[in-house]
Amino acid sequence: MSRFSSSTQSILPTGDVPGHVAIIMDGNGRWAKKRFLPRIAGHKRGVESVREMVKTCIERGISYLTLFAFSSENWRRPPDEVSFLMNLFMFALEEEVEKLNRNNVRFRVIGDLSRFEPRLVELIRRSEEITAGNNRLTLTIAANYGGRWDILQAVERMIKAQPEKRDDFSEDDLAAHLAMAYAPEPDLFIRTGGEQRISNFLLWQLAYTELYFTDLLWPEFDAAALDAAIASYRSRERRFGRTSDQLHGSETRIAAVAQQDA
Repeated sequence: MSRFSSSTQSILPTGDVPGHVAIIMDGNGRWAKKRFLPRIAGHKRGVESVREMVKTCIERGISYLTLFAFSSENWRRPPDEVSFLMNLFMFALEEEVEKLNRNNVRFRVIGDLSRFEPRLVELIRRSEEITAGNNRLTLTIAANYGGRWDILQAVERMIKAQPEKRDDFSEDDLAAHLAMAYAPEPDLFIRTGGEQRISNFLLWQLAYTELYFTDLLWPEFDAAALDAAIASYRSRERRFGRTSDQLHGSETRIAAVAQQDA
C-alpha cells in the first residue's frame, strides 16, 4: 500500500502553505529570445531560478518541490539543444549536490533514465544516495518523464508484484508503484510561461491539485511570484468532493474541539 493516501479516496489535510508544490518550468527559450540571446542562455538562467525556488520553498516551510525539467516529448527538440540540456543537467548535478546536502535537501529524479548516458545516470544515482537521509525538503526533478509512461510502468510493476490478484487491484495497489510513491500528491501546481495545460505531467497525482498559471517566464519566476501563487492557493476552497456547507461545518467542529482543549 502507498505511504500516502489518494485524494480520490480520502480527504487530505490542507493548510495555508502547500506541502507539495509541482512546477512546469516553461519559458526559458522565450526569455532568451526577448533579449536576443540563444535559447541555451535561457536554460542557463533557468538553473538560477531553480536555486532560488529551492531556497524560497525551504524558507516558506514547503516540504516537497517537484520540477518538470525534461519531458519524454522534449526529445523532439533540435539535437543541439537536447545535447546542451543533458550537459547542463550533468553540470548542475556536479555543482549543486553538495549544497543540497548541506541544506538538508533530499534529491530525487523520476522518469525513464534508459535513454540517458551512463555518466548522467551515475551522477543521478550518486546524488540520490548522498542526500537520501535528508528531510528538510525533497527536491524531485522529472527528467524524460511523462504521466502516461508513469501510469503504464506502474501497472506493469503492480501486475508483476502481485500476479495472483489478476483483476482485483485497487488505487492503492497502483499508487504504490508510481514514480512518486514516496511523496504526497501535490497541493499546488504552477506553470510559468502563459500556457494553460499540464502537458502529460503527473497525470494521476494532479487529480485534486489546485492549478495556477502565470504569464511570467521561468527565469522571471522569483520568491515574490511564488508568494503570489501561494496567496492564490490560500484563497481556494479545497473540498475533495464535499459541499461548502460540509467543509465549513467540519472546520467549525474542529475549532470547537480546539477551544475545549485549550
